[in-house]
Order: sequence, then C-alpha cells, then structure tokens
Amino acid sequence: MFYTYLRGLVVFLLWVFNGNAHYHNEDKILSKDENYILVAPHRTFWDPVYMAFAARPKQFIFMAKKELFKNRIFGWWIKMCGAFPIDRDNPGQQAIKYPVNMLKKSNRSLVMFPSGSRHSTDVKGGVAVIAKMAKVKIMPAAYKGPMKFSGLISGERIDMNFGNPIDVSDIRRMNDEGIAEVARRIQAEFDRLDSENDSYYVDKRTNPLTYIYRLPLAIVAIIVVLFTLLFSYLASFVWDPDKHRN
Repeated sequence: MFYTYLRGLVVFLLWVFNGNAHYHNEDKILSKDENYILVAPHRTFWDPVYMAFAARPKQFIFMAKKELFKNRIFGWWIKMCGAFPIDRDNPGQQAIKYPVNMLKKSNRSLVMFPSGSRHSTDVKGGVAVIAKMAKVKIMPAAYKGPMKFSGLISGERIDMNFGNPIDVSDIRRMNDEGIAEVARRIQAEFDRLDSENDSYYVDKRTNPLTYIYRLPLAIVAIIVVLFTLLFSYLASFVWDPDKHRN
C-alpha cells in the first residue's frame, strides 16, 4: 500500500514540476501476472519512478547501494518500496539469492540497472544470472530527458520507451559466453530504444501558462510531502521493513 502511495506521490510531483512526459510502446510491457526483470541504463535519479509508473499496477523490488539506506527517512522509504541493500564492493550471494526467491515466490518483479552506476554503458552479468535462475524474461527500457533538476522543472521533454522482452531460456549456461550473449542482447535493445527516443524528440517545453493551475497543486503536494516525511520519521521507529520482509 505504501509503495502505491509513494509512487503516486512522486509521479504527481514530477508532473507538477515537469508535465512533459511521454510513454512509448507500453503494450510491450509483460503482463502484470508475469514476473520479469525491468532493466534500463541508469541516467537520472528519477528514471526508476517513470519506469515503475508506466508498468503499474505491477510492483517491484529494487537493488540499491547500501549507502542509500543510511538516511533514516529515505532509507525507510526505499525499504518500504521493496529496495534491498547491496554492497557493490562485496555483493555476496544475497545479491542473487534474494531477488531470485522474490521473482519465483512473490508477485513482485525486479528493477535493475545492469550498467551499474549512472552514465555507464558496461552491461553487467548479474541480470543474466538472476533471469536464468528465476526463469523470467528481461524487459528493456530507456529514458531520454533532462539529466539535471533544472531541466526537469523547466519542462524539458521526457521520453520513456519500452522494448522487446528478452528470453534467455535458450542459453544453456551462464558462463562467460552466456553472460556475454545476454549482455549483447540487452545492449542492442538499449541502442535501438535510444535511437527511437531520438526520433520522438521535439524541443517543445511545457507551456508556462500551465503553471498557473499547477502552482496551487504544487503547494498541496509540498504539504502532503511534509506530512509524509513526518509520518515516515515516526514510523521508522515503530515498523521495521526488514523484519516484515523476512
């Protein structure tokens, strides 16, 4: 429930400040009754929100670097939304075991950024191994739009594009050759989606007059955010998402 609420709140905030988002090929997104791994190049802090919103009502779990969990409120938020911490220097078996178990036994899919850090183009093998072990497909997506907050609030166009699902069941073993083949398929789809996004792009920003009615909505949204922050801070002392998840 909190996942749905927070996703809706953040998307509403993004609409208030930007209002120029466009979604493409949503019909390619796999059925909500099927679990999958939603992957994309990680380019901004907000592209996961647009991905998760487009794939609604499907809910997701997320891999997140352990440093993000140090802040009490933000750490509690992302835990409540299904994020689990990963040590990038020493990921361990839990980085594979937990998402595979969730993909097999729950109704939640997984969001991963196989390139690792933002702006990287090196497709890692983790997504390939998890997809093979969990027997799920890989759903590629690509974001094009503002990289900085200033571009977001100035109404720069956003395009969220979804590609063709990638089936890895034909790859017998996830050895170096198998992982390289999955990486090739993912990167090829990323490149195609980026090319499509370039063709969609029109340098047309949000009409400034729309902020006349968005301003009151922004005030309401900020008030809701403040109450949510207060609630989250207090709830973090009472409700431990890790214990609930276990």
